[in-house]
Amino acid sequence: MTALDPQDRFLTLLEEHDKILYKVASSYCRNPEDRRDLIQEIVVQLWRSFGKFDDSYRFSTWMYRIAINVAISFYRSQSRRTRDTVPVEESILEIADPGAAETSDDIRLLHHFIGQLDELNRALMILYLDGNSYDTIAEILGISTTNVATKISRIKERLRRDFAGGGRMKGNDHGAARHEGPLERI
Repeated sequence: MTALDPQDRFLTLLEEHDKILYKVASSYCRNPEDRRDLIQEIVVQLWRSFGKFDDSYRFSTWMYRIAINVAISFYRSQSRRTRDTVPVEESILEIADPGAAETSDDIRLLHHFIGQLDELNRALMILYLDGNSYDTIAEILGISTTNVATKISRIKERLRRDFAGGGRMKGNDHGAARHEGPLERI
């Protein structure tokens, strides 16, 4: 196999993992123009850092780390200017299925609650919902695996509590209310 020059290799790897760009940008930006700007900024930072990429690590892990750091910085600068909150029901749903016309109310509500999380916890949930292991999440975010597990557990409990308060409740055979919906998958 012929070795690619660095630019071709970068572009190949970027194309293979481009969904990470859209997932992160959509989770931190409400406006489509802002998402495009953020994606462009992430790509620029990835290229600037590509010479430091260590092949002993997965490219996706390295890419997530840079993308989330750039997104958090971008979000903070945008927040100072606009003080808007990202509507996750619009952004994460586009990630999951950009062509989907309808999404259940439960999923929309879940994404709304996730959108209210602070930057680190939102990043944790993006990575968690994308199926990354606790070890990978810890590596990407620069925190311990134990801290990842604790934070995810606390977020899930908060989401269950919030979701139960604002979600539809269904009674079970014993008359006690229980929630049926997407939280059972978390």
